[in-house]
Amino acid sequence: MLAYQITATSDSLGRSQALANKTVLPFDASNGRDSLLPNPAELLLTALAACILKNIERYSIKLHIPYESARISVNGTRSDIPPSMQEITYKVEIVSKAEERKINLLHKNVIKFGTISNTLALSCKLNGEFIKVKP
Repeated sequence: MLAYQITATSDSLGRSQALANKTVLPFDASNGRDSLLPNPAELLLTALAACILKNIERYSIKLHIPYESARISVNGTRSDIPPSMQEITYKVEIVSKAEERKINLLHKNVIKFGTISNTLALSCKLNGEFIKVKP
């Protein structure tokens, strides 16, 4: 079993930062909305993007599916009462010469074995697609 740990701090104005490994990640925890820093919901969507991109790298190697690059966009829909993510959608554009069936296999494995994707799928609708882009 793997274990993860971060520490985070915030001042009275909501200027916050998390320390993950040896990297400081600033974020907005203010009562309002900062125009520069990501808020907690955006960090959640970022975690999903990082999970998917990490697993593209991992499973492209395991499944022998070469690719040049991948780009992901993630959208979340939040309800107000109770406050929660209701649906998260993603779109991955993957530059590859692989056959479409291989890209579909990659997508299936990336989502099936992703820590963050599995966790989020238990709490909200998680839908997305992989689109092959020719090099």
